[in-house]
Amino acid sequence: MKESVLDVLMYLFESFADGEGDPEPSRSALRMELEQAGFGEQEIERALDWLDGLNAAEAAAGDAPRSAAIRIYDPVELDRLDTAARGYLLHLEQLGILSPAQRELVIDRLLALDTDEIDIEQIKWVVMMVLFSQPGHEQAYAHMEDLVLADGPGWIH
Repeated sequence: MKESVLDVLMYLFESFADGEGDPEPSRSALRMELEQAGFGEQEIERALDWLDGLNAAEAAAGDAPRSAAIRIYDPVELDRLDTAARGYLLHLEQLGILSPAQRELVIDRLLALDTDEIDIEQIKWVVMMVLFSQPGHEQAYAHMEDLVLADGPGWIH
């Protein structure tokens, strides 16, 4: 079965999200866990690189846009994020789930998935991973978790 990077990330997230007080597992421990779960070596490496990119992007978030800034998408982003995806990100921002800086991090991580099309479900999971990785955003995470677990899309456009 062909697994995507997002499938690997979702498995990791679901496996380790409940262990908030536990120490962060090492890269080799994550690799071993994923190999035992049956994921391919290429997908494992890409998922671990994605997580490294998340950590690096969070550390470099000093140039965060202000809330009054208008987001203009470049052609690469427009190609990968359709109108519904961009609208959903805006909606999450308007709800107060994402700050402008977090939106940028989510967009960066969505593009790093290296998939042709990015859908709302992928956005939901990436937003949850980003919020989970940032301390102090428990309320936004809980709201996003409700949207992810809801049957409907969670928004009206």
